[in-house]
Amino acid sequence: MIGPGLATWDLSFLKDTSIRERLNLQFRAELFNVLNHANFNTPNAVVFTPSGVSPTAGVITSTSTTSRQIQFALKLRW
Repeated sequence: MIGPGLATWDLSFLKDTSIRERLNLQFRAELFNVLNHANFNTPNAVVFTPSGVSPTAGVITSTSTTSRQIQFALKLRW
């Protein structure tokens, strides 16, 4: 069986700021699955069971990627 396609966009921003000659501060923002696109798993491939035809044959019950995630970081480098 061929399942649905996969589409995800990841994005990151960073800003380096010099506080002193050897002291730097870095701010970072990372966004995963920016568009919050639902990426579904492949359909259930089990068609026949010992008791007959499976009622969940070809049904998609989960996603393959997580929803949108955003994380921020602040790093002090010396």
